Amino acid sequence: MGGMQRRDVLKRVALCGLAAAPAVRAQPAADDTWHDAARGWDIPVRLRWPAGDGPCAAVIHSHGLGGSRDGGDAWGEAWRQAGLLVVHVQHPGSDSAIWQGGMGAVRAAASAQQLLARVAHMRFVVDELQRRHAAGGTWGRVRLDRLGASGHSFGAQTVLAIAGRRYPPGVPDLAEPRLRAFIALSPALGRGDTRSAAEQVGSISRPFLAVTGSLDGDPLGTPMTGEDRARVYDGLPPGQRALLWLQDADHGTFSGNRSRPIVARTGPLKREDRAAELEPAHHARVARMTTLWWRWRLLDDIDAARQLQAAQGLGPGDRWQSD
Repeated sequence: MGGMQRRDVLKRVALCGLAAAPAVRAQPAADDTWHDAARGWDIPVRLRWPAGDGPCAAVIHSHGLGGSRDGGDAWGEAWRQAGLLVVHVQHPGSDSAIWQGGMGAVRAAASAQQLLARVAHMRFVVDELQRRHAAGGTWGRVRLDRLGASGHSFGAQTVLAIAGRRYPPGVPDLAEPRLRAFIALSPALGRGDTRSAAEQVGSISRPFLAVTGSLDGDPLGTPMTGEDRARVYDGLPPGQRALLWLQDADHGTFSGNRSRPIVARTGPLKREDRAAELEPAHHARVARMTTLWWRWRLLDDIDAARQLQAAQGLGPGDRWQSD
């Protein structure tokens, strides 16, 4: 497949430290910018360190199109409180800066080029965790064999790629093998990809949780429903897959923006009244269920696995599926 064809295919799938250092104590968040010298990139990150000085697993979170490291705080804080280091990555090229160019710039950023850039950003963050861990000190807390990745919308597409999604012939393998488990909020299969769900995501062999809901459409206007997004779960191989479905939750719900909630009543980010009303409850449910997922899949917490199977605390019309 030629370069132009490869980019076209990817565009379709994209749319849809020192030993004596003191221990980090509980704090809401700490912002930093990590420099990728090999590529000349500056990657903004937000770090949520768990309390104490013991070893901890880590989750790398990828925001949606036009978002920032602010995204996902509704569950990022819950994961921190559960003992995980959370690294919120901001993706230059598809972050909040694109809104300055209007909807044309936003649509243009939903590209194959930016999907590949996001995958490279996530790999760089794993590299940086390894480098900082080797330097010792506080970063020595991070368990490099217990890393997970999560993302919303375009971030979910990024997570699907690094989890091992299979693309058409000619597209390189984008999987990142150093990650142990995944969560995709508002995931989607490739737009214009006529292959079955199993052909697209059946190659993902590590634990994968898909999260969506009945009002989870597409802010860019492409026809899409929560049922369409749930097809990702259908295509995953049985054994390590799960689906969290929330009734009346919309696309904005799953961005997890608690400190800067999406309140638009018009335009591409328009919220459904019912979704906006239920958002605090939905955020609490996502935070609880995803925390249990990480504790099971990253920390081998069997009690967390049992709680997930009981699926208590969900609302009418909500459901939890796993096998």
